[in-house]
Amino acid sequence: MGKNELIACIADQYGYPKATIKAVLDGFTEMIVDALSDGETVQLQGFGTFSTTEIAERQGRNPSNGESVTIAAHRRIKFKPANGFKEAVK
Repeated sequence: MGKNELIACIADQYGYPKATIKAVLDGFTEMIVDALSDGETVQLQGFGTFSTTEIAERQGRNPSNGESVTIAAHRRIKFKPANGFKEAVK
């Protein structure tokens, strides 16, 4: 399901205009991105937890030519689903 399909599904189920649903969904994702960018954790009870972890700089290998390359330090995004969410998907 893509973003437009999700918006249409929510709009049909709850009777709100698609533009309103799109604005809410865009605001929701923007707030999660802002919180994670600031190093915060976002916990949605019954859904899951979004967090970040720092990955240190390390050495890797280019598979095409075998040369050693440096992989820069970066932040990785993690999502841990809530137990109820995991059970519902099984």
